[in-house]
This record gives sequence, structure tokens and C-alpha cells, in this order.
Amino acid sequence: MTTETQAGSVHQVLLAVSVLVFKFVAPMQTVPLGNSTLKATRLAYGCWRVAGTWERERVTPQARASGVQAIITAHEAGYKFFDLADIYCDGVSEEIFGQARRKVRALQRSAVIATKCGIRPPNSPEGAPYRYDFSANHIMKSCDASLKRLGAERIDIYQLHRPDYLMDPDEVAKAFTKLKKAGKVKHFGVSNFSPSQVVLLQSALKQKLLVNQVEISLSQLGPLEDGTLDQCLAEKITPMAWSPLGGGHLGDGARQVLPSQEGYRAGKIRRALDKLAREHGVSRGAIALAWLLRHPARIIPIVGTTKPARIQELAQADNIELTREQWYALFTAARKTDLP
Repeated sequence: MTTETQAGSVHQVLLAVSVLVFKFVAPMQTVPLGNSTLKATRLAYGCWRVAGTWERERVTPQARASGVQAIITAHEAGYKFFDLADIYCDGVSEEIFGQARRKVRALQRSAVIATKCGIRPPNSPEGAPYRYDFSANHIMKSCDASLKRLGAERIDIYQLHRPDYLMDPDEVAKAFTKLKKAGKVKHFGVSNFSPSQVVLLQSALKQKLLVNQVEISLSQLGPLEDGTLDQCLAEKITPMAWSPLGGGHLGDGARQVLPSQEGYRAGKIRRALDKLAREHGVSRGAIALAWLLRHPARIIPIVGTTKPARIQELAQADNIELTREQWYALFTAARKTDLP
């Protein structure tokens, strides 16, 4: 039996044990978001996969029911912060979250809702290319549509999804001001913004941006080195980590990755994760999330699995405190070159 196979067997045992002890896990810890009084759990649940497909016409009633159950399972496992976007399956993911809210009243009371706008699919209107749109009109209309699908009166954090190269900060500021004044949005944030883009937009806003959602994991170390996390610490912006398991490469296997993630190689990282997983009695995925949680910027990893057992298993990351030495052992395993 190979080392990788042995590690996989250990992972399966740990997963089964985690499900058995799940009922006895303490409530998930919370952290303030940005410089606000709004608090969220240290792990967020990402809803981009809850529809089971990216195509609205292919979503079945069974897929919707499974998505609702995944969201409910996440809530029961302690996740109180939910990440969505209008582009996820053309709004179906937001609709499924709305169904879950109607089914479980506790979701209406305790869930922090974050959703995003600004990406427009091709052929909307007919003949237009896939593109980004931060025009005030699009932001306002998108917010109203998201609120309707979510069945909510207000969005806790409304984010711009990917930087629009035609962004006019003053125009965005006017849209944000109108949405906040109307009571439709409580706070604002961005996603996939570089530090300079954050500074540019913030210069026109009266309210502070609360979050910047970026890809960061042991497979993607860029934000540690390009100033993103430095800015988050300095400006009290909460970094949210999408794809914190490197598209699955750092967990139980990559099944659906983005083109940019196809070249990720995680064998060395997985071996380092498995060593710490055995020491802590958890899965390698939980250790990979704990590595992000250890950073002083208070990174919030977004868990995207729809499997109930995995949702519960990964919640254990909240209870793991890696030492500085353990953090660096993983960091050096992830780097392509030695530390200077």
C-alpha cells in the first residue's frame, strides 16, 4: 500500500469519526467583519455548487432539494456565514438559499448573507460578450433581483464580483449610497480586487469596504506576496478565501476545477497535511483550512462541498490552532522554491 493510499484510508476513518462526534462539537467561533460590528463565523459556506450544475435549464427538483439540504446541514454544523452570487447557475443558487430560509426559520434570524454582482453572461442582451458591468443601473437592478431570489429584505454584504475595467468609482459610490439609504444593503465589499483597485474604489466611498474575496490556499499563495493580505490587515478588511482547498487538490480530490487550477500539484503539500492531520485527529482538508485561519488577517475560508459528511468534517478546522512552526512547515511544502 502506498503512502498516498494509506493517507486516504486514514482520511476516510477520520471522516467517519467526525460525523459520529459532530453533535458534540462546540458552536463555531465568530469574528468581526472588517471594521464593523457585524460578526460572522470563522468559516463561510459557499453556495456556488448547490444547484449541481451551472445551467439553469438542467436543474432538477431533486437537485434543488439536495441543495436546500446542503445549506441546512451547513447551518446545523455551525456555519452562519453564507456566500452567494447572482452568476451562480444564473441565480438558481440564490433561489435555493431562499428555499432553505423559508424552510428553516433559524436561517432567517442568524445567517449572514453575502452575495455578489457585476458579471454578465454572454448574450445578455443578445449578441453581447461575457463581460463585467459596474454601471449604477446594473448594480441596482442586480441587487433587487438577488433580494427577490433570496427572499430577503436586506443583504448583509453586497460585493462586486470581478473588477470591471470600465469601473467609474464615483458611479459605483452613487449606487452603493442609494442601496444603503433604501435599506437594501447593510455593508459592501469586493471580490478578486488587487490592492490598487481596492484603493481606487475606496477613494470614492463614504463607507468602508468590509471584505475582499480572493483565491488563497496552500495551492495559491499569491495574496500572501502581492500585498493583498497586507492591505487587509492595515485597512481592517476581512479577506475571504474562495477555493481554500485548491479546487479539491488539498482535500479528497479535485473533481471540478477552474482552468487556472488545472496545473496545481499538491502531492508534497498533501503529505505535509496528512502528517498534521494524524497529529490532530482530523482530515487533511480541515488542516488546510486551519492553515488559513492561523493568519492574523482573520481569513475566512469558504467551504463549497455539498456532501453533508464533508460539510461537518471541515467545520472541525474551527477548533484547530496550528503553531507557528506547523504553519511554516505547510508553507514551505507549498512553495516552489526554498525560503530565501
